[in-house]
Amino acid sequence: MYKYDGLLVHQEVDEQGLIEIVETEGVRALHFGTDPRQSSMLLSAPNELHSKYVRAMMVWLLFKQQPDSVLMVGVGGGSLSKYLLYHFPQCQIKAVELRQAIIKIAQRFFALPLDPRLKVKISEGARYIKRQSENQSELHDLIIIDAFNEVDMADTMQGINLFSACKQLLTDEGLLVINLWGTSKELFKQISWEMDVVFQGKVLFLPVRGRGNIIAIAFAGGGDQYSMRALKLRARLLEEQYQIEYIDFLKDLKRNNSKELKRVIKA
Repeated sequence: MYKYDGLLVHQEVDEQGLIEIVETEGVRALHFGTDPRQSSMLLSAPNELHSKYVRAMMVWLLFKQQPDSVLMVGVGGGSLSKYLLYHFPQCQIKAVELRQAIIKIAQRFFALPLDPRLKVKISEGARYIKRQSENQSELHDLIIIDAFNEVDMADTMQGINLFSACKQLLTDEGLLVINLWGTSKELFKQISWEMDVVFQGKVLFLPVRGRGNIIAIAFAGGGDQYSMRALKLRARLLEEQYQIEYIDFLKDLKRNNSKELKRVIKA
């Protein structure tokens, strides 16, 4: 059976709805009953990042050398979790996913490994973050939020209270990276304002070229250990090492954050 211009290889339904796996020209994709891909994997290179927006979510590496403790909200096909485990051996990940079925799908169809460094919690992401922040039982140097339903962003993953809780769970030099859907201008404007208030203006936005996604990166402290000159050098080195378009990321950050950049880095 063909669907979304590809071969439907698996289909199931859980409490939240339809889950589908479709393969097209060597790419395996996760769908939630609609055309937009929730996750994708190149079958010939399962440990690499196929999706443009997922590669853009790695923009944080411009500002942080290594992640030690990562909180990830929204697993999907597990692309980012798998990538961090593969490239950063010391990294410990707590992944929060609403749907138990998605974890099984990620393991069965997207090569998400059973790894002692990856702890999975089945929970609603915003509730988990707020509860943890009340106890401050964990501190993370990186929080990644990529939580979507079948059509757009999960409506719980926004608000002053949520972003304040995220900041509470970050180390002094920690970063929050969140995948935003930029086609809803009013929603994007609201979330941008909320993040700006909580993180005192230390927020940068990276539009994903050719996509509706915008990646926001918020600084709990600051990135002022870097100058623009150092970032340019770092972007070249990272692009050579990871084959991710860091030079373009830095150009787009400069283009879209001319004032904001001065709040987080040296001139």
